[in-house]
Amino acid sequence: MKHLFKLDPAKNLPHNSVTRLIHSGTDGFIIGGTDNLQTEAVENLYELLAETDLPIFLEVSDESMILPEAEHFLIPVVLNTENSKWTHGLHKELIKEMGDFIPWKRVTSEGYVILNKDAKVAQLTEAKTDLTEEDIIAYARLAENIFRLPIFYIEYSGMYGNPEVAKKVSAALDDTKFWYGGGIRSKEQAAEMAEYADTIIVGNIIYEDIEKALETTTVFAKKTV
Repeated sequence: MKHLFKLDPAKNLPHNSVTRLIHSGTDGFIIGGTDNLQTEAVENLYELLAETDLPIFLEVSDESMILPEAEHFLIPVVLNTENSKWTHGLHKELIKEMGDFIPWKRVTSEGYVILNKDAKVAQLTEAKTDLTEEDIIAYARLAENIFRLPIFYIEYSGMYGNPEVAKKVSAALDDTKFWYGGGIRSKEQAAEMAEYADTIIVGNIIYEDIEKALETTTVFAKKTV
């Protein structure tokens, strides 16, 4: 997967826009958000996407994001917080309550580093965002070599990040996949981050300018002679 659209169930998106996203050339979808999450809204969005054969990931930030019919679940582990609630606390409580029923083969964990101090998710998780390049690379190596996480996700959440940081993170990882999300609002930015990240995630621009969002998938269009 090179490109994913991230959709927020708390935000309205016309059905025809969802259809256009499905046929845009993206590799799949993440359904996830930070606040005002309701199971009914998650179900409605999931149903809108159900016409596609592309993977649909539910990013589980609370119980409202759990749908039994879902094929793929992403479990965020926030690495740059000192609040254990977001590294393993909530995870343990959910497993304690539902462990016998969790479809583990459909679950993928992702190591998150949140870098926009003004983002709701940074404030909610008490993320330490004033990190040096060395800090970020250390977190990438921690995710891969200590926690053995399959995904390392740099999240700028609405703010475009530093391509040089992305380049160094990419060089530091071997097997763990590097996902980048945050502030991609043009084809050019998509191409820039795609040079280093295994997967780019495009989110906010969907709700701001659907045409620009669709253009981000053209970076990966196969060239024909």
